[in-house]
Amino acid sequence: MGNATEWFDYGVYAATATYLTDAFFPGELGTLGTMLGFAVSFVLRPLGGMVWGPLGDRIGRKAVLATTILLMAAATGAIGVLPSHATIGVFAPILLIALRVVQGFSTGGEYGGAATYLAECASDRKRGFLGSFLEFGTLGGFVGGSATVLACQLAFGSDAMHDWGWRIPFLLAVPLGLIGWYLRTKLDESPVFSEVAEHKRPPGGLREVVTTYRRETLTLGGLVVALNVVNYTLLTYQPTYLQNTIGMGESATTAMMLVGQLVMMVVLPFFGRLSDSVGRRPMWLFSLVGLAVLALPMYWLMGQGTGWAIVGFIVLGLLYVPQLSTISSTFPAIFPTHVRYAGFALAYNVSTAAFGGTAPLINEAVIETTGWSLFPAAYMVGASLIGLVAWFFLRETAGTSLRGTEVPEAVQRTAGLPAQLTD
Repeated sequence: MGNATEWFDYGVYAATATYLTDAFFPGELGTLGTMLGFAVSFVLRPLGGMVWGPLGDRIGRKAVLATTILLMAAATGAIGVLPSHATIGVFAPILLIALRVVQGFSTGGEYGGAATYLAECASDRKRGFLGSFLEFGTLGGFVGGSATVLACQLAFGSDAMHDWGWRIPFLLAVPLGLIGWYLRTKLDESPVFSEVAEHKRPPGGLREVVTTYRRETLTLGGLVVALNVVNYTLLTYQPTYLQNTIGMGESATTAMMLVGQLVMMVVLPFFGRLSDSVGRRPMWLFSLVGLAVLALPMYWLMGQGTGWAIVGFIVLGLLYVPQLSTISSTFPAIFPTHVRYAGFALAYNVSTAAFGGTAPLINEAVIETTGWSLFPAAYMVGASLIGLVAWFFLRETAGTSLRGTEVPEAVQRTAGLPAQLTD
């Protein structure tokens, strides 16, 4: 629920990109301005990770997660009441960018903390299945944002949406954030963290991460390049791509995104459960190879009409789900407990800021400059190849305990099942 609230904003921002362009970035380069507004929220994510990650390893996961969701909800709600460019001129886009920076700072501690908390609370034999529900919440936020925008489009019409209707989805983030905050304050602390906190532990913090756990940091960072270039191209930039490049209508685009994301949500837990049996590495290998091979053909198919666009989007979404469903079981297991939050937050957010958050901006800039409409697919292929390099250094940790201050060891596997399973 908390993660869905955090990512509700990203779904709304993607679905309202054309309205935000009119309100805050009028002019020939307006779409690039809107994509810049999306990308800039990632500038502060590494800094947020550097602050929230070590803090979460020191004082606990629960307190940090309760704080980040309040920051996110407040910034998202504030976007809904911002004056437009027509009212206050250049200060309108400046204020929008400032609020996106606040969102980026809070998100820098959100995702790593949520994944770490869930992985440490889940039993070792069900970590893939239970961890997949974090991404169920992420897609729920995207779907909730897209569905809210679609409902507003159908209820108010295009003219009203461009005028004032786009504000309503942003304002809804405030009550959602308060509900998420309440739920998080009622959580118990992670038992794995509490166990380590009760004893003398090795030094933690960012310095320990980058000096002692360099392999782990680079491995996670490389996987995140593939993960988030695909994520922010397929789930965030896609509405702008379909409308501006292919000429699909606003409501048709929103509906297509909604259907595709709902299909992904339905299959997420099944892929998560499958990873508990076959392991995380086979799931990632299948996804990375599949995306590298089929991204270009599927993007070509999208250009053949609305029906084919839906087919292409669903195929790529299903190929992406094996990564998405195993983030919470794969990434936290890369680091030991005393640097888990910091290591996850640092590697994830630096890589996301450099490659994921900039994906919509890069895609739009290259298409406008070159006219090559298949560039987003080529960008996904390149990112998947980087992910394959990192995959070679990924340890298999399905069924492995996350307790203690040592890097979780790979387990011996027989007949597709972990040799040792602990609860």
